[in-house]
Amino acid sequence: MSEAMETKSLNDLTVHLLPTKKFKTIQVVLKFRASLDEETITKRALLPYILRKGSTKYPSEKELQTKLDQLYGAVLSMDGAKKGNHHILSIRLEIPNEKYIPSASNTLTEGLELLNEIVFHPLLQDEGFNEEIFTREKNSLRNRIEAMIDDKMAYANLRLIDEMCAHEKYRLRVHGNEEHLQQVDRFELYTYYKNMLQNNLCDLYVVGDISSAELMKDIENIFPPIHTKTESLQTETEETVEIEVKEVIEQQDVQQAKLHIGYRTHCTYKDDAYFALQVFNGLFGGFPNSKLFMNVREKHSLAYYAASRLESLKGLLIIVSGIDGSDYKKARTIIEDQLLAMQNGDFTDEMMNETKEMIINQFLESLDNPTGMVEMNYHQVLGESSWPLDSFSEHIQQVTKEEVMNVANNIQEDTVYLLTSGGEGHA
Repeated sequence: MSEAMETKSLNDLTVHLLPTKKFKTIQVVLKFRASLDEETITKRALLPYILRKGSTKYPSEKELQTKLDQLYGAVLSMDGAKKGNHHILSIRLEIPNEKYIPSASNTLTEGLELLNEIVFHPLLQDEGFNEEIFTREKNSLRNRIEAMIDDKMAYANLRLIDEMCAHEKYRLRVHGNEEHLQQVDRFELYTYYKNMLQNNLCDLYVVGDISSAELMKDIENIFPPIHTKTESLQTETEETVEIEVKEVIEQQDVQQAKLHIGYRTHCTYKDDAYFALQVFNGLFGGFPNSKLFMNVREKHSLAYYAASRLESLKGLLIIVSGIDGSDYKKARTIIEDQLLAMQNGDFTDEMMNETKEMIINQFLESLDNPTGMVEMNYHQVLGESSWPLDSFSEHIQQVTKEEVMNVANNIQEDTVYLLTSGGEGHA
């Protein structure tokens, strides 16, 4: 990646500009960041759905969509996400670049004005959010929370984190919880919304064929000073007590058992060993040539799928697999054997080189779209890392076998979660 991100501070807003001619659209993303908190997570989960439905100037979803259509099919989206011990609320607007539309002019300026309108001028009623919109979106969020149990893989992952991080902020679910949702009213949510504007760390990203100097003038003119004070969001370290591996077996009427295992890597995005951890994960369970896939699924036919992924801001390694409940003990043993093999260096230079290429290709693919560029750059902000993104490939290529073995030997099994039907899990 040859493009360089320009970062500037303006009106209490950290502005990140990435001029690039790679895309025919311009992506604008506004992010609000706060620490995960049980008292606020449900409100933050509800907010993007409320804001997306209308504003003072565009009081209905239909009028808002008409405005987006007038901006040559601009696309507006919002969501909340859990990143490490932070909750991130993102508002994204993708606008066609007027340079490619003969009749267009000032589309980016209008887009920024629309973003400002949606975020800072919500549709209100009696010092609270609009009652009809609030009630409808509150019910929709309740339905989403209740429907989580229907996606068994996602549910198993949530339950693993519930158990593994029971005494940590990371246990909090990104959609909040139904009990807190029931208690929230539209006035309380509006009060929290104003508090969020006052206190959250705010980052604005603009990616596309842009003129930085002109754009900064627009941003200064359009966006108000975001807040008067900022939450303290220093890196928070939480003590994890050394305990024996926790085994949790839950029974439901499922056709396919879900075996999810959580490990502590003792390594995060900002650590020097992060690149070796990436190579480890690729070899262990990140790709179709990995040990989990080849041994648990292909060789022993014990899993319908088996893979691993990293939570690099939290220092977790998560294994997900779908198995027959009667194969639980055998599948768990073979999965654990693959970690032992990695710790003992049971992988070839050829496997390492192949995995490194796949990691690099995956990384470069993520930078082939504006959203990927924003998320990768923001990941560095969250991870408190300063290495240039265009040095990623070089870092990966330099990882040695010994470094991979070292990170493997630092990985500790924490929690084993099995979702199964009947009593097979005990077989």
